[in-house]
Parts: sequence; C-alpha cells; structure tokens
Amino acid sequence: MIWRDLVSNGTILTDGAWGTELQKRGLGLGECPDAWNLSHPGDVADVAGRYCDAGSRVILTNTFRANPISLAAHGLAGCAAEINRAGVEISKRAAAVALVFASIGPSGKLLPAGEVTEDELLAAFRAQAEVLAAGGADALLLETFSDLDEALTAFKAARATGLPVIVSFAFDTGKNKDRTMTGVTPERAAKAMTEAGVDAVGANCGVGIEQLVELCRRMRAATHLPLWMKPNAGMPEVVDGAVEYRVTAQQFASSVPLLRDAGASFVGGCCGTNPEFIRAAAAALSRCA
Repeated sequence: MIWRDLVSNGTILTDGAWGTELQKRGLGLGECPDAWNLSHPGDVADVAGRYCDAGSRVILTNTFRANPISLAAHGLAGCAAEINRAGVEISKRAAAVALVFASIGPSGKLLPAGEVTEDELLAAFRAQAEVLAAGGADALLLETFSDLDEALTAFKAARATGLPVIVSFAFDTGKNKDRTMTGVTPERAAKAMTEAGVDAVGANCGVGIEQLVELCRRMRAATHLPLWMKPNAGMPEVVDGAVEYRVTAQQFASSVPLLRDAGASFVGGCCGTNPEFIRAAAAALSRCA
C-alpha cells in the first residue's frame, strides 16, 4: 500500500461496527469480543466479509481490546499474541481487495489516575502493534482514545512498526458533546497528533453522524492531515433493558456527503452501524462523485 496514493484518491469508505455485529451472533455482555478470534473465527470472518461485500475499501480487525492490559481483565493476557495474530489473519482472508487496518483501542486504565504507568502502556501497545504489523496489517488504527497522553504513548509504540498510523478520538462529553472524557477538544487533538507525526487523525464513536460533521469541520481547520471519521448510528437508547440505535441506514447515508464535504478522507460507521449502513453510504458517495 502506498499511503500517499490512497489518501489522494477521493473519499475512502471503511467498515461499520464490529462489537454490535458480534453481539447479533451471540457475543454476551461482558464477554471478550477479541477472544472470538480463537473461539468463533467463522463469525468474525462473516462480519469482515459482509463489510467487504457492502463496499468497504478498508476493513478493521477484531482486536480493539487485544492489548495485554485489557485482556488481563478476562484472564487472557497470555493469549494476546495469538488473539492479535488471528485477528489479522481473519480480516486478511476476508478482505479480497480491501485493505486491512488493525484496530488498537485504549487500555481501559486511567493514566492520570495512576492506574497504569506510561512504561506499562508503552510495553502493552508495543506488544500488540508488533504482532499486528508482523501479521500483515496495511496500517494501524488507534481508535476511541480519550486521553491525549495515552494516545501519544500508543502512537509511539505503533510508529516503531513502520506502518502508517491513524489516531482517532471519541468526543462524547460536555454540553455540546465536543470533548473527550478527559476534556480534549477536536482542535487540541488534531494539533497534538499533527505535531507528533501521525499519518491521519480523526473521531469515532461518541456521537452520531450529524454531530460528527461539525467535529470534522473543526478538525479540518486545525490540521492538513487526512481525517478518519466513523460516527455511531445516532445516540444509543435503552429499550426494555437492551441498547438500541434508532437511526436508519438511509438516514445515516443522507449525511455522508456532508461528512465528506466537511473534509473527511475516510468515512465509515461505529456502534450500531452494519453492512446495510455501509452499502447505503457507498451509494450516497457514488451519487455525489
């Protein structure tokens, strides 16, 4: 993959949610999704394959919580390398002509609160990134980060692999839902990541597509880098004890051109989206090409 050619060739459609799709296939609440790379590889491959069939040019790996620190909560720290290796293999087999960007999420520990040290974070992210890179990932996506220092530590580990690195933040706090949980603004995130030398920066999860359009505009004004945008299918609602997302695929797709016009280089979906959303987004992008 030549990164420069990829990001200069129009808006790139990525995939949708993985966690909510695995839940449809039987993943239980509180169960470790990443472990399904070993226990339910067929279901994981089905998610990846359906996104490719829907038109995704980039798909992720089922490795969001597969760093040793996060896996330790499930007693799986010793399986980190195996889980990450399998995650890349599954997505690569399913990808056909799509590229595979390996997912790396936050540790789940608060660095400012002293729950983990920077050295521990660096070691955990390095261990994950090295396996994902060795497995053949085309790029590394650090996604759903809220703490700037943790994101920078993860980037330091990921950059050492030599692969392109995208860093994406979750803005879900504050009156206008334009801050991360630790108070980082879109402008501050974009500026810090640009100065650090990442290959792309962006936002995912947290809010729906209409809210993310404005966040995208603000990030575009703060950086020249390609922007990665993956909004939720609206805000989650609890109905009869279950989490539901009310935005439809067509409603989601109607705002995709707005996200592109706001400066997004990569467009996809996060929680609550599925292959139907990606198929609708592909149609919306083709109509305004």
